[in-house]
Amino acid sequence: MVKSITPIRKVFTHHANGNEAALLMHEITGETDGPTIGISAAIHGNENTGSQAILELYRIIKDLPLKGKIVLAPVVNPYAFAVNHRYAPNDENDLNRQFPGTPTGTYSQQLAYCFANEFLRKIDVHIDLHSGTDRPTVDYVYIWNNDELSRSFGSTVLYRPTKGKGGTVFGGTTTAVTVQERNIPVAVIELGGGIVDQRPYIKRIVDGLLNMLKTLGAIEGEPVAPPKQTVVTELTGIRPTRGGWLEPLCPANGEFIKGGDLLGRVVSPFTFEVLEEIRSPYENGIMIMQHLTRNLVEAGDYGFMVGNLDGSTD
Repeated sequence: MVKSITPIRKVFTHHANGNEAALLMHEITGETDGPTIGISAAIHGNENTGSQAILELYRIIKDLPLKGKIVLAPVVNPYAFAVNHRYAPNDENDLNRQFPGTPTGTYSQQLAYCFANEFLRKIDVHIDLHSGTDRPTVDYVYIWNNDELSRSFGSTVLYRPTKGKGGTVFGGTTTAVTVQERNIPVAVIELGGGIVDQRPYIKRIVDGLLNMLKTLGAIEGEPVAPPKQTVVTELTGIRPTRGGWLEPLCPANGEFIKGGDLLGRVVSPFTFEVLEEIRSPYENGIMIMQHLTRNLVEAGDYGFMVGNLDGSTD
């Protein structure tokens, strides 16, 4: 069973209003030895689906037999989370581009340094939860350095970043510590978001996390084999170049789309004019991210993400 549950609060700087800036975590220790598994969410403040899933997961695993430790960091970026903004408003830096951070930098750089030292360098496995912000909805899993871990979440579409291919590979993410520095098993989950009911996505995340914990031997039970999966090595994010209503016209996430087919269009709320038509860039594509409702966007906002099926594997 669970031996102890320990809340952890690490102060790393002070805000100008006098309040302490702190990272909050929960360490759940089992009765027997095993790996230390870190599960984090809300590195981007407007991606709270993972934070909700961690709450639900905590309510389940605190009463289960557990091997090793599970360290939960439900809100990595609390200042951004409080205002439902991707970045902390006091420095407007993307936290997930600041790792490994520095103790003498901006707020986000100091937070990255604290999170790296107090979380990323103390765990044996990292599962990082992201979502599609408060408007678009996303559905895929990164494969970094451990196929089994990423596949065990159970998503049907996975993305393996490959040198020389297009896609969402950035410097300064948590993988600068977990993959490049330490080479511990890592899985990054991208699921949920949008102006829609998040409960189905929260359930999928919790079910996927429980299956991952079974795969890692942290909790009892036989893990469920993953479904048929498609692994792409190239994906592209497509952003509108005009502001207005973004109307989605594409198939559901996980479904195929042909090159040149309409992903959506931007329509003026004032003149009703179609300002832009956005089309799929790949001859054989698969939907990964989209707006599920008609949403107001500015030029350059997140719009769609499509994976390239040419060169994909099972």
